[in-house]
Amino acid sequence: MKHPTLAYGTALALAFSTAYGAYPDHPVRLVVGFSAGGPTDVVARAFADQATRTLGQTFIVENKPGANTTLAAKAVASAKPDGYTLLLGATNHTMIPALYSEKIGFDALKSFAPVCTLAISPTILVVGPSMPVKTLGEFLQQLKAEPGMRTYATPGTGSSGHFASAQFLKLTGTSMNHIPYKGAAQAVTDLLGGQVDSSFATLGSVLPQLQAGKLHAIAVASPTRSSFLPDVPTFAEAGVKNYSADAWYGLLAPAGTPAEVLATLEKVATEFSKSSDSAGKLQSLGMQAHNTCEEKFGTQLSQEVDNYTDMARELGLKSE
Repeated sequence: MKHPTLAYGTALALAFSTAYGAYPDHPVRLVVGFSAGGPTDVVARAFADQATRTLGQTFIVENKPGANTTLAAKAVASAKPDGYTLLLGATNHTMIPALYSEKIGFDALKSFAPVCTLAISPTILVVGPSMPVKTLGEFLQQLKAEPGMRTYATPGTGSSGHFASAQFLKLTGTSMNHIPYKGAAQAVTDLLGGQVDSSFATLGSVLPQLQAGKLHAIAVASPTRSSFLPDVPTFAEAGVKNYSADAWYGLLAPAGTPAEVLATLEKVATEFSKSSDSAGKLQSLGMQAHNTCEEKFGTQLSQEVDNYTDMARELGLKSE
C-alpha cells in the first residue's frame, strides 16, 4: 500500500500536469528592459512570484536596461521560442518602431507572440522641490516665463514618459529641457533631489513619494480622476483638453512559441490579474490589474504602433 503522503503527492502532480501540461520543467527568465525598482520591474516581480507558485518552477527576473528597452527586447526576440525566455514589456514597446529607422535586430510586432497585459497605470504630471507650483495654470505660467529653461525627467528617450511630455508641450505651445534616464527609479531620485524639475511619470513610480508629500501631483492624464488621487484633477479639468497617456505592462514571448506554452502563460496571467494578493501589490503602487490577451492584445499592439508612428512624425521624435 502506498504511503498516504506519496499518494497525495502523486495525485497533486497529476492534477498539476493536467492543468498546465509539461511546461515548465526548469526555471524561466523574465527579462525587463528597465532597471530594478521601477514600475515595470515591480509588475515583473509580482508576476514572477505568482507564476513560481502556480507552475512550480522559478521565474527569474533579469533586468536588462538601456537603449530604450531594445536590448531586452532583442535578447528575448532572439531567444529559443520555447517559453523559457519571456519579455515583461510596457507601453514603450510599441513606440520603438516610431523611433528607430535603422535595424535593431527585431520587429516589435512580428518578433513576438503577445500573451496578456497584466496591469495599467495612469500618467501623472508631478513636480519636485525645485519647482514649487501647485496647479497646472501655475506650471504653464512658469514654463512660459522661462521658455526652454525648466527640465523634465523620463525613463529614457522614446519612453512613454517622453511621448507624454512631448505631446503635452506641443498641445500647450511650451518648451522644456528633456533629461532622459535609464529607468524610472533614478529619474524619481533626481526629481526628489531637485536636480530635475518635473516628470510625466506613471503613477506606480511616484505614488509613495506623493503620499509622503515629497512630490506634488499637478494633473492626471486619464479621462477620469484616479481613485488613488481623488483630489488631483484630470488635464481636461485643469484646462488642457484631448490629452491622455495611460501606460500598460504585459507579457510577450518570442514568435514561434508553441501554442500550448502560450496557453499556460495566459492561464497564469489571467490568475494573476484576478488574484487579490497581486491586486494588493499593484494597488499599493498605484496600478490596477488588467487582462487583455492573445488576439485582442495583438490588435492593441498593432494599433499603438500605428498611432505612435504618426505621433512621432508629427512631434519630431526620434532615437538619440
